[in-house]
Amino acid sequence: MKRIEIYDTTLRDGAQTEGVSYSVDDKIKIAQRLDAMEIDYVEAGWPYSNPKDEEVFAYFKKHPLKKSVLVPFGSTRHPKNRADKDPNLQSLVKASTDAVTIFGKTWDLHVTDVFRIELEQNCAMIDESIRYLKKHKRRAFYDAEHFFDGFKHNPEYALKTLKTAEAAGADRIILCDTNGGTLFYEIPDIIAQVQRAVSVPLGIHTHDDTGFANANALAALQAGCIQVHGTMNGYGERCGNADLIVLMAILALKMRRQFAASKKIHELTELSYFVSEISNMRHKDNQPYVGRSAFAHKGGIHIDAVLKNPITYEHVVPDSVGNRRRFLVSELAGKSSIVVKAKELEFELNKKSEEAKQLHQLVQQMEKQGYQFEAAEASFKLLIQRHLKKYSPFFTLLGFRAIVEKRENGHLISEATIKLKVGESLRHVAAEGDGPVNALDNALRKALETFYPELKNMRLTDFKVRVLDERQGTAAKVRVLIHSQDEHESWVTIGLSENIIEAAWNALVDSIEYTLLKKRKPK
Repeated sequence: MKRIEIYDTTLRDGAQTEGVSYSVDDKIKIAQRLDAMEIDYVEAGWPYSNPKDEEVFAYFKKHPLKKSVLVPFGSTRHPKNRADKDPNLQSLVKASTDAVTIFGKTWDLHVTDVFRIELEQNCAMIDESIRYLKKHKRRAFYDAEHFFDGFKHNPEYALKTLKTAEAAGADRIILCDTNGGTLFYEIPDIIAQVQRAVSVPLGIHTHDDTGFANANALAALQAGCIQVHGTMNGYGERCGNADLIVLMAILALKMRRQFAASKKIHELTELSYFVSEISNMRHKDNQPYVGRSAFAHKGGIHIDAVLKNPITYEHVVPDSVGNRRRFLVSELAGKSSIVVKAKELEFELNKKSEEAKQLHQLVQQMEKQGYQFEAAEASFKLLIQRHLKKYSPFFTLLGFRAIVEKRENGHLISEATIKLKVGESLRHVAAEGDGPVNALDNALRKALETFYPELKNMRLTDFKVRVLDERQGTAAKVRVLIHSQDEHESWVTIGLSENIIEAAWNALVDSIEYTLLKKRKPK
């Protein structure tokens, strides 16, 4: 079977994700990491659309990628411009890359209702734009925008646009499910009809509006497409794009297809976290292959079986994608999970030992109070070390104060003051924040970063509060879960108290101490 080409559009399509805004430096870092992964093509943006993308391509002129091909993105010429006078096409050539991707209209509805031009004029725009790129010695990738919708509405015209692109010299024609509305069983037949009409190698570009972006992409590859477009972690506008992390894992481990990055599949988890960190997006726990829950086992029967033979409940080896197996601690898991967790921390426990029994009883008691360790694995690891007296804190709290002040202009100010010791060194600091917990987080970091600079690389990504017994009203216990993340992994810590600030503080301290525990021994 033909070798697959992986085409990443995180820096263009993925940048359209709600809440994502990449700086020039962000784009450069992600492009370089994709290059290290040996992704075939890295689409770094639309240089004509904004100065930021123009600056990115200017940077890579001086510092070219080593393995990946950098690709600029743009459109066919404007209806009112000649190709050689079109500023968009000129910017694509100016980017000085080996390959260029342009999109054009395939759906006659867009030609008549959006461009408001004749169908033949649209074909002329496709033809002249591709010929302009070929004249300047560029490999021309043609994105047939809205192809599947266009084919269903007017197959004759949709195929005519592809034939036009082929005749003009397109090196690849990419069939785009731009609205994400195509279903997986429709893909093979449509592609077969395309293959009868054109002979140029085909690519596939899918969106996830029906939840089938990955399935549609795989169906297209099975039908004969050789280039697959997608983004890291499935980022993209609306419901996102095909997830290249998942697709590469399936292609390499399940379908045994060859592509440049297939020899580095064991780096997928690290790559996924790296991109989510720079994107300032919380990593999805349930993301296939690379999520922290992808190989997590909770039921006692499951855990017992996996300990005997992992394939009983795992479809691939976690290490194959750089992930790891996790056994969740809860009242359902029994002592097996406690023994396994202790072993991860290099503590040997026997299921029948007194220490294991005591830890199991402690977990049951704490979960009865409201703790939930299956959702807070980091706090449980700290609990084991504290119970076994194998751990001393990284700092000693002498006291903190958190205040909230509402001023005349209506603006709320939160301020936290913390007094603590690291070894024999005393720190007394204050910091403001958006709320009391944020202020405590800022103050704690301010006090500790001089001693532990690695705290600059971790951040809190989510904060959840649950009232455990609503009948108690404002006196009810609350459970606080804090999600944290660095460039390598994410973790969750827990705090419980009738006082929400105390609960949040306990979860916050666990998060900080877990971060430090990964890198060094307590003082």
